[in-house]
Amino acid sequence: MAARVRFARQAREDLREIVLFIARNNPVRARTFRNELFLKAQSISDHPWMGRVVPERNDEGLREIVRGAYRIVYRVTVETERVTILRFWHAARGNPQIVED
Repeated sequence: MAARVRFARQAREDLREIVLFIARNNPVRARTFRNELFLKAQSISDHPWMGRVVPERNDEGLREIVRGAYRIVYRVTVETERVTILRFWHAARGNPQIVED
């Protein structure tokens, strides 16, 4: 299943906050890291089931992949062949609050 990838409002906000935080010390790295996270999220399109089930929720359709210290949390919707990126979450912040819109 090659799925379309959509970014939820909260995921876009998370990514913006990550970039702003890193940019305080290293604006160049902030941009490159943003691109890395974005491309990693886009790569889910080809293999949406590659991530593990989010352990806090135990829901087969709610998955995550890890890039460095960041969790990319996403929902796989088989009926619409869509992946929705829900959160970009730094592991040091504990468990992510997952709100699906």
